[in-house]
Amino acid sequence: MKVKNIKLNDNNTIPEIGFGVYMINDRDKCKQIVQEAIKLGYRHFDTAQYYKNERAVGDAIRESGIDRSEFFVTTKIWISDYGYDKCKQAVEDSLKRLNIEYIDLVLLHQRYNDYIGAWKALEDAQKEGKIKSIGVSNFRIEELTDLLNNTSIVPVVNQIECHPYYQRKELKEFMDKNNIKTQAWFPLGHGDKKLLNEKIFTELGNKYNKTPAQVILKWHLECNHIVFPKSLNIDHIKENIDLYDFELSKEDMEEIDKLNKERSYLPLPEFLNKAMYCNAEKIFLRKKEDID
Repeated sequence: MKVKNIKLNDNNTIPEIGFGVYMINDRDKCKQIVQEAIKLGYRHFDTAQYYKNERAVGDAIRESGIDRSEFFVTTKIWISDYGYDKCKQAVEDSLKRLNIEYIDLVLLHQRYNDYIGAWKALEDAQKEGKIKSIGVSNFRIEELTDLLNNTSIVPVVNQIECHPYYQRKELKEFMDKNNIKTQAWFPLGHGDKKLLNEKIFTELGNKYNKTPAQVILKWHLECNHIVFPKSLNIDHIKENIDLYDFELSKEDMEEIDKLNKERSYLPLPEFLNKAMYCNAEKIFLRKKEDID
């Protein structure tokens, strides 16, 4: 299955469908599932330092026998490694764990701590050829504005929670104005059965002989989102990339758009959100030896 590429604002391209490996902590299991995804046609893989599975992703890619240039690898820097010097070292650490010549896309994982210093380290790593593209994850308009006003390179993507219940219209409008692409995590609403069982997805699934999940993923593609659904089910992995033999009509898209509730599956107040990630930082630091 040949996946369509999307052009980024730095003239690099990214496959619009990828494979996510969040919470696949077992190294052998992660490597195995990535190998299966490669066999099914996936070439875009989304990992992170915090996921502790960069090595497994790199091993699967190297052992595939497919040229490195065919793959698109994304990883993310955790907030404990923000600031210029720490971020610069974190890039080197990810390169070592992935054991690849360069990383296609590196993101700042969260919007806390010294993300300006970290961003400048990513800018320099890109100039040195260690990274092809740089972007952010979970940034709001406020942090994006701060970044645009204080650094020299515009992020190519912002990886955010996005699905039919949470369409992020105001944020996406700002991103579109600045030519920043949307990468959607929780593209299927965290597997919410209520979302998957919405009448419109059942009807469109019957209309196009597709599953509700495939209809939702197609909606993302029609919105020009980049998606990387995660699954350990081989049938679902196969279905999630089989999206190029049907098109949603304008009317279909309008009906799906009506589902928007601007509702996150992580609806925490900002002070709790920050506390949660700072606590996660402490946990990450205690267990950092697990990824080295």
